[in-house]
Amino acid sequence: MKVLFYFMAIQMAFLFPVIASEFKQIELTDFRSNKAVNLLMFNESKPTYIKLWATWCKPCMEQMPHFQRIQEKYGDKINILAVNININENMKYIDDVITKNGLTMPVLLDKEGKLSEALGLVGTPFSVLINTNNKIVYTTHESNNVLDTFIDKLANGSKLAGEYSKVITAEEKKNIIKPWKEGNHTLFFTATWCDWYLEDSRPEMANECKEVQSNITKLYDKSEVKEWHGFVNHLWTDKKALTDFTQLYNIKLPFDIDTNGVLFTYFNIRSIPTIIRIEDGKVIKKMTGNEITKLFKK
Repeated sequence: MKVLFYFMAIQMAFLFPVIASEFKQIELTDFRSNKAVNLLMFNESKPTYIKLWATWCKPCMEQMPHFQRIQEKYGDKINILAVNININENMKYIDDVITKNGLTMPVLLDKEGKLSEALGLVGTPFSVLINTNNKIVYTTHESNNVLDTFIDKLANGSKLAGEYSKVITAEEKKNIIKPWKEGNHTLFFTATWCDWYLEDSRPEMANECKEVQSNITKLYDKSEVKEWHGFVNHLWTDKKALTDFTQLYNIKLPFDIDTNGVLFTYFNIRSIPTIIRIEDGKVIKKMTGNEITKLFKK
């Protein structure tokens, strides 16, 4: 199985999400009413989905039908906002896009480009998801099943990465690692999202995740050693996501979220899923991917 080092490196920005309150006061203009608004005026008990777009952006136009379907499905649970970046723009063209696509979400103008700058816009379309803790948890230029899954999770109460993204001290790290530096343990490392997030970009990895996670309880049951413990990667994961994951795969062994990726880093876990065996506080065996699936066939 290929390692996920490159994939994880790309996602490091999500370890410390941007706090949305820093830009919620930026003044925008409501296209329909021409009144000044800001993000604080929308229901802060809901998560927020912002799409930055332009009428001259071909991918933006291709994504508009999908954007409206999201509005129709989740508009009562999520603040869904269409924010035009107002560069080389024409108000008639904006109106045409609204009419053609039947857009029913608020359409806002970032007249001075301040919101686009604050969100780190480098190209349109750009989707930004903000949880109810006022933290950005996902950004993308795509409208695909990954974005849909994140939106669904937010709509159904998940906080995603924001809840587990605080900076921790060296002493806290030491305390997280300490229990696993002594005694005998079998540790299983995986992610709540590896089966679906990687489905399009890394299908082989996704299939391995599904197979291992579907069979890990059988492996645990037949193991003579019962000091097992599972850890899921903390990215885009909260307690609800972990509960959904363990229920989906009927996992019996105890499982926790790896706080800020401390154990993934300490044990150099760069491929998921991975199983390591610790004896007298030392790692004596590490298995990944195909090595694990072979155990199911014995």
